[in-house]
Amino acid sequence: MDSPKWVGKCPGCAQWNTYVEEIVRKEVVNKRPVSGIEISKARPLLLDEIETGDDPRLNMQDEELNRVLGGGLVPGSLVLIGGEPGIGKSTLILQTVLRLTGKKVLYVSGEESARQLKLRAERLNGQSSDCLIVCETSLEQVYTHIKNTNPDLVIIDSIQTISTEILESLPGSIAQVRECSASILKFAKETNIPVILIGHINKEGSIAGPKVLEHIVDTVIQFEGDQHYMYRILRSIKNRFGSTTEMGIYEMRQDGLREVNNPSELLLSKDHIGMSGIAIASAIEGVRPFLIETQALVSSAVYGNPQRSATGFDIRRMNMLLAVLEKLVGFKLAQKDVFLNIAGGLRVSDPSIDLSVISAILSSNMDTEIEPEICMAGEIGLSGEIRPVNRIEQRISEAEKLGFKRFLLPKYNYQGLTMKNLNIELIPVRKVEEAFRQLFG
Repeated sequence: MDSPKWVGKCPGCAQWNTYVEEIVRKEVVNKRPVSGIEISKARPLLLDEIETGDDPRLNMQDEELNRVLGGGLVPGSLVLIGGEPGIGKSTLILQTVLRLTGKKVLYVSGEESARQLKLRAERLNGQSSDCLIVCETSLEQVYTHIKNTNPDLVIIDSIQTISTEILESLPGSIAQVRECSASILKFAKETNIPVILIGHINKEGSIAGPKVLEHIVDTVIQFEGDQHYMYRILRSIKNRFGSTTEMGIYEMRQDGLREVNNPSELLLSKDHIGMSGIAIASAIEGVRPFLIETQALVSSAVYGNPQRSATGFDIRRMNMLLAVLEKLVGFKLAQKDVFLNIAGGLRVSDPSIDLSVISAILSSNMDTEIEPEICMAGEIGLSGEIRPVNRIEQRISEAEKLGFKRFLLPKYNYQGLTMKNLNIELIPVRKVEEAFRQLFG
């Protein structure tokens, strides 16, 4: 139903807050007939006629950010970075643009004053003569500043604070976010100037605003992490110019975010000798292999119903692995509490860590230590078989580089392995029982 003004309760469906502001444009009375329409300058082209070329990407002077973006920032692209409040989105972008040399950057802040940004820049030890700061929330004024300064890169912090005069709704509303984002996208494509938007997220963890916002932009990056941990994860959710499996890791410090080039050394603790319930897995996120520490605690259920809890791992997959252990291997865990944790606050979706998960659970259940020099990788099937994983050579090389002596891998991966002159012993296993015999005798 239509209404000339905002209505709290829809008279048609009787639902609250369902009215969305739309721009109603009057139709031209004297329309030309279809046969009289002027032919547009654009014409359809055959696929072979379209010329392609590798556009020079803008180096962000940040290896982690460049990796997630697919090799750098593409000219004319629109990038959206979302994350929880206080996670470090503005800090990441500000310290990145302060490192850029020879590029004029226009930083549009709708949330903080220029003085606050200056204090943050001093804390980050950043000095840049090419970074221009403007505090503005009007989209029309932002375009005026862009025209006057002619920047090479535009930062908008945040898109929810920007509003256009075309609409009368408040900034942050669905209509304002959609209209401003579409206008900024058109500007970026016409001028070939890249634009980075910083966006809020809702309580469910997704980007705040209409879902069409994620369809409009070229790249959607999620900046996540637990505020109680020092690590921050940069994930690519959508990327028209690169892979969506890439991941960047940062360490939050007093003077800003530090790139973590070798996360394996930071995610592994060196003092777990003699402790049960700990297994080391070789995981891969994007093109980067790294070793993570899987921790498990199994104890008798104090209350009536056993508890199942997983941090950094899919709880449903953990329940599936527990069912495999109970039915096929014969370990009774139905009346026991099971707690699982991926050390360092990471969330890992690589199925190759299944073997380390069940090994850590069994180690805690038997209160038996797993040798600290053993690393493993393998996906567990519903029949208890250990399925092959991809890029096993990189996983083995990472474990060897960090000094591990033995590596458990699926038997199928071992048959097609071509690596030679290894200083690490490879132990192929086909079923879960074979892996447990190698680990616990």
